[in-house]
Amino acid sequence: MTKGLSGGTTVSANRLLYFLAILIVIVPFLLQSGYYGPHRDELLYLAEGRHMAWGFMEVPPMLSLFAFITDLFGGGLFWIKIWPALFGAGTFIICAKTLQALGGKTLALCLLFLPFVFGVYLRLFFLFQPNCPEVFFDTLIAFGLIRYIQTGSMKWLYLFGVAAGLGMMSKYSVGVFIISMVLGLLLTKSRKVLFNKHFWIASLIGFLIFLPNLIWQFMHGLPIIHHMELLNKYQLQYVTPTGFLKDQLLMNLPTIYIWITGLGFLLFSKRLQAYRFVGLAFLSVLLILIILHGKNYYALGAYPIVFAFGAYSIERLITNRTARILITVLIFYTVTLGIFLIPLMLPVWKPVKLAGYYQKTGAAKTGLLQWEDLKNHPLPQDFADMLGWQEIAVKVSKAYNLLDAAQKSRTIIYCDNYGQAGAVDYYKDKLNLPTPLSDNASYLNWIPESLSMNLENIVLVTDDHHEMSHPFIKECQEAILVDSITNPYAKEKGSLIILLKGVNDQFKKMVKMKIERERAVFK
Repeated sequence: MTKGLSGGTTVSANRLLYFLAILIVIVPFLLQSGYYGPHRDELLYLAEGRHMAWGFMEVPPMLSLFAFITDLFGGGLFWIKIWPALFGAGTFIICAKTLQALGGKTLALCLLFLPFVFGVYLRLFFLFQPNCPEVFFDTLIAFGLIRYIQTGSMKWLYLFGVAAGLGMMSKYSVGVFIISMVLGLLLTKSRKVLFNKHFWIASLIGFLIFLPNLIWQFMHGLPIIHHMELLNKYQLQYVTPTGFLKDQLLMNLPTIYIWITGLGFLLFSKRLQAYRFVGLAFLSVLLILIILHGKNYYALGAYPIVFAFGAYSIERLITNRTARILITVLIFYTVTLGIFLIPLMLPVWKPVKLAGYYQKTGAAKTGLLQWEDLKNHPLPQDFADMLGWQEIAVKVSKAYNLLDAAQKSRTIIYCDNYGQAGAVDYYKDKLNLPTPLSDNASYLNWIPESLSMNLENIVLVTDDHHEMSHPFIKECQEAILVDSITNPYAKEKGSLIILLKGVNDQFKKMVKMKIERERAVFK
């Protein structure tokens, strides 16, 4: 085993470390405009916190625990955003401890801080999505193995096992990182870790942590397979190896010299030979995702630990005046480009001002304004997915309140997609609305079996702009187009709110058959 290269960490260094971690938590709250609401996906994950289970259609259950706690605290935007911010700070702390164990000091800590505020991690650690715990646990997995190699202490192998189990309970793509780490070990002298019985006991512990979700998957017809089929059909088929690799450079462009240096030293430095498996694991992650047509951000869990090695290696290279001048220039480059990119990472202004900024700066050329339809839009898709939700809920309330109390008792709110359903779910208590229904995503599992028994009216939220012309409209006594979503920057712009009154038995049968058809996929 290799000893830690550090001669100890000073109190002042730890103070700096935790000060920078606190900044990582605070900075996004200071930057984001209060005009924006929760993200489409955040609304779904918040809803999952109200339906606690060992799994969901899209993701394992980890995030639902934080959603449940968020709901207990009132579900405000601060509580939604604090969790990803804390995961971001935690990821930084793990990387910083790795760096200190190597012997990194003040400059290395400052360099390590840069990717968390000047690049894609600024956005990633401000969205309440499974990506934030995924990156945290990927980093913790690597940290456990690194510390074991440094110290020989078995506790670090058990940390690896627990991190692997909890990571798999956060997002299934953590499995790609685990496989890559094992491949990295196999291809280097560090492979002896794999012959340690404690590695396998720790791995078993990780498997047992993940087992409840695995059982849930089998009990529910392996929805992850269906989810991946949909992703491949509508999104992943458009991902090309060239585009994927180009995005790897662009996502962390302001700090590209840090991770490139880290990867280079991990692969070729004799001093860091014991950690070569980390560099090979990084390359393995990229290769696996290219083969699987993974989205660009699926690889983000592999970067933080490489940033730690990069920051440490750069600090060691600063041995003369020329090197000090060069690193000053590089940091100036990072800060300058990073500030320019902040409005692309977070919605710092209202949509009109943001759209004007993008037009003026030619941001469309970066690809960051391209949506899943492969077209450029005025705002990044993530920002458009933070708009229009309160408008939907208010206009649904408008339609619902056209009914009297007796009619309301026989009325449901039905939404085409989980974003619409999540919006009504999020604002329903303030607007005195019933829980919405949808056959999209995990909402499919939450539709009561007795749905059609007492059904008379439906408030329908649909993104089909031609809904009023469909034949099923004739199966209702009255169909009223109540309103539509008018926010020009919202992805839901044009979605309709329709009140269907007096639905007949044929309509009820049609609704029931549609739900059964969707559920049959998972049987």
